[in-house]
Amino acid sequence: MIVNARMYSATPAAKQAWKDVLSWATRRAGLAWQAIDYDAPAPLSGLWARPDLGCAMMCGLPYSRRRPRPVLIAAPVPAPARYAGRPVYFTDIVVKASAPFNRLEDTFGGVVGYTLNDSMSGCVALRHHLARYRQAPDKPLYREAVGGFVNARSVIEALINGRIDVGPLDSYYHDLLKAGEPEFAADVRVIATTGAAPIPPLVATAAIPAAEVAALRSALGAAGSAPELAASRALLLLKGFAVPDVADYDIISAMPEAAEQNPILW
Repeated sequence: MIVNARMYSATPAAKQAWKDVLSWATRRAGLAWQAIDYDAPAPLSGLWARPDLGCAMMCGLPYSRRRPRPVLIAAPVPAPARYAGRPVYFTDIVVKASAPFNRLEDTFGGVVGYTLNDSMSGCVALRHHLARYRQAPDKPLYREAVGGFVNARSVIEALINGRIDVGPLDSYYHDLLKAGEPEFAADVRVIATTGAAPIPPLVATAAIPAAEVAALRSALGAAGSAPELAASRALLLLKGFAVPDVADYDIISAMPEAAEQNPILW
């Protein structure tokens, strides 16, 4: 079985800290699993399609729509106050720091960017948020939409380079960038934030015995207070882990269809 936290490996230091935390948890659970690298620009969909995932982060949208659904192991609980001790996240809608926009509405008529169509934070959450602003059925909010960005870092780079005027960032990834690479993160600023959604969970696509799932959950729970992981938790802005209800993710599974009812929403 393999272990991976690519989704929130926002910086090289964060990548190593996730390896340290998850490797500690698998060892404590008595599981000889390997933490592997799977770096950008390799598509995350390729990682998630693997049948040997023992403990890997998966976006909540593909997780909610996959059948059979992967086993939900646990989910990270970010430490910053806005998460209120819950396994949730948001989508920060950002613009270039020097841009003349003060409100989301100020960006209408410009160029919006997004990551991939199957990304909750990078596409679907933004389109869902924009639906409230759509007034005419035949009038898009933006003159152009540019997709295909690999991750939140790529969205920031596109904003800096002037390729797009506004784009979405996974809030936890964004917070990790602000903590780990503050100068880079300072090149953009938030002009709106979506409502909370269940955070991408750690899942298994392999057939893991129930006893191993229980042992891994227990170990991840202990990782939230283990003294030897204090430095890694601080670097990851990580309070600990929780085991959310699988049904928490059902609410996002229908969002793509709702967005497609407004195909020119952009």
